Amino acid sequence: MPLEQELSLYIWSDYLADTTVPDFEKEFGVKVTVDNYESNEEMVAKLQAGASGYDLVVPSSYVLTVLRAAGLLAPVDRTLLPNAKNIAPLFRNPRWDPGDQVSIPWQWGFTGIAYRKDHIQVPPDSWAIFLDPKYRGKMTMLDDGRDVLGSFLKSHGHSLNSVAPAELAEAKTDAISAKKNLKAFLSAPVKGQLVAGDVWVAQLWNGDTAQARAESDQIGFAPAKEGATIWLDALVIPKAAKHKRAAHAFMNYILRPEVGAAISDKTGYGTPNAAAIPLTKAKLPYPSSAELAKLEYQIDLGPAGEMWDRVWTEVKSA
Repeated sequence: MPLEQELSLYIWSDYLADTTVPDFEKEFGVKVTVDNYESNEEMVAKLQAGASGYDLVVPSSYVLTVLRAAGLLAPVDRTLLPNAKNIAPLFRNPRWDPGDQVSIPWQWGFTGIAYRKDHIQVPPDSWAIFLDPKYRGKMTMLDDGRDVLGSFLKSHGHSLNSVAPAELAEAKTDAISAKKNLKAFLSAPVKGQLVAGDVWVAQLWNGDTAQARAESDQIGFAPAKEGATIWLDALVIPKAAKHKRAAHAFMNYILRPEVGAAISDKTGYGTPNAAAIPLTKAKLPYPSSAELAKLEYQIDLGPAGEMWDRVWTEVKSA
């Protein structure tokens, strides 16, 4: 399979090291085009609408299930990925990709509570802080129904993937109450507001918090004692990709220890590349069995997804 001279990457914003693409282009002679998205739903909608210009995309685990079921992904040729030996056992053979047939893990992380240490002296360790009017107008939660409703489901001791109407109704009540205290539902853009001090408490991913902390030492991060979302984003090749050999070359390239380490150092997220951890600055450890017991991966909700969408719409419009 000859190496094409072009590659189109569709990826979350702020998800590459400064050297990732330039070094790949220089070594392989491949021109890389990078487009960004801010939500899994945005990316899926584009692919489902027939977008055929992308060679690699980076969905989260539950979305990978959807793309695979829809027949939108090409199989990965493992013979072209000798560096796959570097992937930690924890991230191999996941439930959403048995046998690692269509994906290579990119980054992992979890959702927690970012806060301004100059305003919040005691680290907030519970999702209940978003129900506290004490910080009204100075808090944000993610603009993501799965994370918001999921956090309140965890608060009540339920699975964040619950499809029980009564449990979801309970989470909806909490989410509407929390909304009254929020500045906004906000995802990636909240980093700048945390740095500026306009937001004091935010439901946020650990990596985005690390990026904000690099700009201000007043930003802390605390896990919620009730539990939270753990996620894994992965590189996949759309079935309509025109440059599949170049896509495999990029996959194998990012699995080099030094390349994986540079990506995690830039993003603040964990690397699934076990060989890269000794080279990273943060050396973010993999979750212990006790920590994993409180963390859950989001899964595809199937037909119940419509109920979730309806509940989230009701929260946003309340």
